[in-house]
Amino acid sequence: MSSSSRPEAFFASCPRGLEALLAGELTSLGASAPRVTAGGLEFSGSWEACYRANLWSRLASRVLWRVAEFDYATEEDIYAAARAVNWFDLFDVNRTLRVHVTAQKSPVKSLEFVTLRVKDAICDRFRDDVGRRPDVDRAEPDVRVHVFLEERRGALYLDTSGEGLFKRGWRMQTVEAPLRENLAAGIVMLSGWKFDQPLLDPMCGGATLLVEAAAMARGRAPGMKRAFGFEKLDTFNATLWKALRDEAAQPAKRAPKLALFGSDAEAAALTAARRNLGAAGVERWVTLEASDVLTRKAPAESGVMIANPPYGERIGESEALARFYPKLGDALKKNFAGWNCYFFTADRRMEKLIRLQASRRTPLYNGALECRLYEFRMVAGSHRS
Repeated sequence: MSSSSRPEAFFASCPRGLEALLAGELTSLGASAPRVTAGGLEFSGSWEACYRANLWSRLASRVLWRVAEFDYATEEDIYAAARAVNWFDLFDVNRTLRVHVTAQKSPVKSLEFVTLRVKDAICDRFRDDVGRRPDVDRAEPDVRVHVFLEERRGALYLDTSGEGLFKRGWRMQTVEAPLRENLAAGIVMLSGWKFDQPLLDPMCGGATLLVEAAAMARGRAPGMKRAFGFEKLDTFNATLWKALRDEAAQPAKRAPKLALFGSDAEAAALTAARRNLGAAGVERWVTLEASDVLTRKAPAESGVMIANPPYGERIGESEALARFYPKLGDALKKNFAGWNCYFFTADRRMEKLIRLQASRRTPLYNGALECRLYEFRMVAGSHRS
């Protein structure tokens, strides 16, 4: 099927706090009429814009294609709306299926029951049209149907991404509680780091922030190493998709000289970092070393530091962090004068205990956890000896 020139309606989700950045990013990829909502962005665009968003977005979690909107009062209204969609035009009966339901201020009693009714509606419609029902696969479905319910309005979407877009296909090894890749990319963007500046993550763990920074600077498409949900839909235009992938495979015109540095006190973290940097194909631009953030020296006179310190969620860690933060503040003053330092954390005591004045505090969410990205500008020559 050819890519229709008439615009389709889409919704791109992202970590909360990154919506404005996502609007700018997707507009540059061909999205039009962007409308920011909590946790995402509604936009209209061609299938080319949808494919580009999946291939190139560093910030989106998923790109969903809206196939129906409806008013409802009961679960049976939702069933009727789902059954009214001509699903056979959208995907083949041989594709496996999964339904996801999310709701805000909805009067329905059970989201599980709604999930079941929507699944029944889709299968009943297929049985009416072709005499067969698609199979359900909860683990690795070919097609994901998303249902969004508000107080009286609902919408049905098909997922064009498949697995979440933060799954870039490079993460070989994880350390404890790794950042999702799209949140890491957003943090790097919010820091204002310029590609010709030195960048340091002194608590690098599995190197997620460094991989995202390097891929950004090298102009690498984050979706090059993975498959997408739109490839399983009947609207799929293989010729257009091949052209976009071929274009993305061209080496970046700008190839800045990168100065990326990572360190960690844990040997296991550095092993994970090396494996992940290698799998992402960016290891040659990142210098790793074993060192403690409290004692390591700055790798350049000025630059940008970005770190995701532990949040102190386990028993005993909270007290340890309360002792760590003042030492961290001293180390920054002593070793990182001239640097802009960014710390992403859910621990709201940090700014007080580090004994530095944050010049910016950006609210972000790591899943459901409310966090802050703190900016500390370490002015050269201001530290006490």
